[in-house]
Amino acid sequence: MRFASRCLAALAATLLGSAAALAQPAPGPAYPTKPIKAIVPFAPGSATDQIGRAFAAKMSETLGQPIVVENKPGVNGMLGAADVAKAAPDGYTLLIGTNSTNAALKSLMKSLPYDQDTAFAPVGYLGQVPLIVAVNNEVPAKNLRELVDMAKAKPGHVTFASASTSQLVSTEMLASMAGVKMTNVPYKSGPAAMTDLIGGQVMMFTADFAVMLPQVKGGKVRGLAVTSAKRSAAIPELPTVNEALGLKDYELIAYFAAFAPAGTPPDVIARLNRAINAAASSKDLQEKFAPIGFVVDPGPPEALAQRTRTETAKWAKAIKEAGIEPQ
Repeated sequence: MRFASRCLAALAATLLGSAAALAQPAPGPAYPTKPIKAIVPFAPGSATDQIGRAFAAKMSETLGQPIVVENKPGVNGMLGAADVAKAAPDGYTLLIGTNSTNAALKSLMKSLPYDQDTAFAPVGYLGQVPLIVAVNNEVPAKNLRELVDMAKAKPGHVTFASASTSQLVSTEMLASMAGVKMTNVPYKSGPAAMTDLIGGQVMMFTADFAVMLPQVKGGKVRGLAVTSAKRSAAIPELPTVNEALGLKDYELIAYFAAFAPAGTPPDVIARLNRAINAAASSKDLQEKFAPIGFVVDPGPPEALAQRTRTETAKWAKAIKEAGIEPQ
């Protein structure tokens, strides 16, 4: 009897185990199973657009699904960022963000339709570029010192274009550190601002290499300086702002990174991060953007999270010191 009882107990345990195994849901298909949407919160032709599309194409090769880029410009990138913030956290909507959307906006705006610090999950860092300070060819200043002297002689006379946070803050910070007053002329897109710079409707424009470098090298506008701490190999003849004005602490770059809605599963974030790092490591992508001063810096999501915190504090300080009032 004892033997029979033990056999029955063992059989029952086996049957229960089998039933439990059958009750477990079958593993779903591996992510991704459909196209992914990447929102670029700036205009077609902007640096964010060019770099975002190149990364999307490379990432598609790794992920086995297309990444469809959608431009949604407006309010220094806020409109596109807001769309991603409220999207489902399933890995099928990404933000090609910048220091405008993910570091500076909270200091530039009185309110945002999302919490910049908690609405996004960092995915991966794409890279960075310096900016070029340039004037139209009708401006008599041949270097940055002469432009500053013009601005000192006639406060508010020098006009400058801006279509993004980096463009606005870089110029306002320069003006603040140089002790001059310039007049901002806001634009909806970098290419539109560039068109008016070339046409003489605005005197000065500080923009990333993707927008500015071809026009400087083509002689359509006059480059005066770069905003990085060191000269750029892409245009080594231009001094840094620090060199041109005898400053020590001026530096402002534009960076690009991918973010997902907060709550996106960690395994999905990890898969996307690997695809970003593979794209960043590809020689053809690096060679494509080397002429515009783009530098890649692959890393884990945690590194991007730390960078975002650091940049948010840095931009808050720069915006305050430049005297820019939240809108």
